[in-house]
Amino acid sequence: MDFSSLSTYSVLAGDLFIIRQHIEGYNTSDLAWGTANAKTVTLSFWVRSSLTGTFGGVLQEGNGATRSYPFSYTISVANTWEQKTITIAGDTSGTWQTTNSTSIDVTFGLGVGSTYSGPAGAWGATQYFSATGATSVVAVNGATFYITGVQLEIGSTATPFERRLYNQELANCQRYFQVLGKGLNGSPAYVIFSILTYEASATAWGTVPLKVTMRTQPTTTYSGTFTTSYGTQGALLNDTNQTGPDNGVIGWAAGSGGTTGYSTYLRASNSTAAFISFSAEL
Repeated sequence: MDFSSLSTYSVLAGDLFIIRQHIEGYNTSDLAWGTANAKTVTLSFWVRSSLTGTFGGVLQEGNGATRSYPFSYTISVANTWEQKTITIAGDTSGTWQTTNSTSIDVTFGLGVGSTYSGPAGAWGATQYFSATGATSVVAVNGATFYITGVQLEIGSTATPFERRLYNQELANCQRYFQVLGKGLNGSPAYVIFSILTYEASATAWGTVPLKVTMRTQPTTTYSGTFTTSYGTQGALLNDTNQTGPDNGVIGWAAGSGGTTGYSTYLRASNSTAAFISFSAEL
């Protein structure tokens, strides 16, 4: 992940320029944070910047809660990759999620104002996003910041970065977002999305089996031009009452042309940009 500053900006007290990763509670429940048995974790990553000095970030309780642990690290040589390792004692306070909502936010500051900057090295009940005194990337025109290989794991020792197979990583991502069409994997301009059945002459419904079970009921988004085998002009519909983590429900409303009980296909209308997406992002 790389970032470049396009101007010289003086960060105000309430400003936030950050990189943030939400982590789902199912992935962190074994940390036992919020209890006397809270486990220590180690955050490791590789970083490179055109700037040197002390930089900051934070581990924070998710869903807008206030438990925070600001941390700092030093970039010693400009434009050189350096590995950083930060060991953090588990938080024995707070209410850390253990199901499908956000448990931990991992944040790296690129320019955070004084309101949201706190002393590094301790848990507190204030919502911070970086450590006090951290270098501001956005303060320098043309400054660059690169980060990769970020890993948060149980224990006091950083292990080599876990590299998963492509299909495993794809399935993990599809738990949070899936998209059909939009020229992906060479999909054609008339790609068929679903088979629909008319419940009335102007309304048809169908389903799309999702590739993996999503984190929660997804939000459906449509974009582009669509048509059906009846060739009628219409609009796609959302049905939040029926779409679930395992199946997407697609509706079609048209002026006329359908026959109750008959089926039709829903396809892109000569558009490789047409897509239907399902989002269950944290």
